[in-house]
Amino acid sequence: MTRLELHRILTDISGVRGVYYQPPESLKLKYPAIIYSRSRIGNTHADNRVYRQDNIYELIVVGASPDSTLAETVAALPMCRHDRHYVSDNLDHDVFTITI
Repeated sequence: MTRLELHRILTDISGVRGVYYQPPESLKLKYPAIIYSRSRIGNTHADNRVYRQDNIYELIVVGASPDSTLAETVAALPMCRHDRHYVSDNLDHDVFTITI
């Protein structure tokens, strides 16, 4: 899967008003939103060589309601793992890691 395919999957999630890839700080976000960026490249080695590379992205689901089902919807995506939850500026943030 490519990053653009991941972007399409995220924009198709019901209830999301904005999906942003590495947005600049000056951009006014629409909530609930998903903000994502590449976190790292995961290498799998075999025979002392890189056998496979996976792009690993950090997804942050941001919304005003702690009872939103958006985090559960994102958590159900293949190869997605919930890392943590926190509140900042009266907005709930759920942080996920997804491997594509």
